[in-house]
Amino acid sequence: MLFQQFLNGLTLGSIYALIALGYTMVYGVLEFINFAHGEIYMIGAYLAIIALGLLSQWGLNTLTLAPLIVILFAMIYAAAFGATIEKIAYKPLRNAPRLSPLISALGVSIFLQNFVMLTQGARDKVFHRDLLFSQKFTQGGISLLSCRLSYIQLLIISTALVLMLGLTLFVNRTRLGKAMRAVAQDQKMAKLCGIDVDFIIRLTFIIGSALAAAAGVLVALYYGLVNFYIGYVAGLKAFIAAVVGGIGSVPGAMLGGLLLGMAESFGAGYLSAQYKDVYAFVILIIVLLVRPQGILGKKADRS
Repeated sequence: MLFQQFLNGLTLGSIYALIALGYTMVYGVLEFINFAHGEIYMIGAYLAIIALGLLSQWGLNTLTLAPLIVILFAMIYAAAFGATIEKIAYKPLRNAPRLSPLISALGVSIFLQNFVMLTQGARDKVFHRDLLFSQKFTQGGISLLSCRLSYIQLLIISTALVLMLGLTLFVNRTRLGKAMRAVAQDQKMAKLCGIDVDFIIRLTFIIGSALAAAAGVLVALYYGLVNFYIGYVAGLKAFIAAVVGGIGSVPGAMLGGLLLGMAESFGAGYLSAQYKDVYAFVILIIVLLVRPQGILGKKADRS
């Protein structure tokens, strides 16, 4: 039972970690919270349903690469959403008081929720994963220490791990990643060094949105149901994960997401499933009291 909750928490935490990465990347570069990020995650889940519908219509859903096509479709379109939102809603307010982009982000969040509700309907949408995978895969699994790790869970964990590892290598090993870190440290100095700051900021939104969309695809695959409201709760929890891990820290966002997933899984399994959304806030309060900058965060230099 204990190990089973650990596996469930690892699955859920992997999804939270992918969403939290978008929050922490944007904050690291611009030092403001993109509260519309949860809606990009929600849009990613709907894009997965659209992609699966198109593949099924064309008879391509049985291809071996069909799952990869679905996730790439969602990530590419969500990245376009992220770039558009940054250009329209955030870039004009880059030098405005900090409250202005925050209000703009809330407005974008409300707009995207209603946009999806009006275009896709208010009822739950079903992600027919049986059209994408064989019944043996969707219902099968691996036995580990008298517990069961389903193939779907294994796919979610491995996909999230690959994406997080890819992001880490990108940030630490590539020229664009170094430019991103330079912009996060000092925009003016980065511009003097010849870095296109506007492009790097937009790239940050693109990458964060793509990762959130991937999380949306994974959660649609895991639960099989999607609605226009899932972005609010998941986005709020992912924001808490980013704060717990250390806002602005990429490893911190990953760690915070995993901790939140574990807390929710163990809390629901051993305490009460009715309060599973409360455990995230309990962890947030404890971390803020003990280590306000987050587990892997650094104290801000106010001198």
